[in-house]
Amino acid sequence: MKANTNIHSMDAVLDEMYGKVGTPERDEFRREAYMYCAGQMIHDARKQEKMTQDELAKRTGTTKSYISKIENGYVEPGVGLFFRIIDALGMRVEVVRPIADPA
Repeated sequence: MKANTNIHSMDAVLDEMYGKVGTPERDEFRREAYMYCAGQMIHDARKQEKMTQDELAKRTGTTKSYISKIENGYVEPGVGLFFRIIDALGMRVEVVRPIADPA
């Protein structure tokens, strides 16, 4: 069997595209990726609840346009709005400490 030479480390690809971990470019990429993922989770939860963007906006005190921007990863809601959105969708957030490494 011949080895596939087209397989690359994802870290190496990200290093090449956005710089090494800790650089401003890589940090910005990570922030944008988190915004996009959070937006998709909100979008999916809203759809599951059969709620429109307009309904979610009214329940959370914002606009349909702003909900759309959040769902598409263009803006990051503040903590207060994020918790209102989570509550309106019947979701919850758990904040936990990781188990300490015994070493």
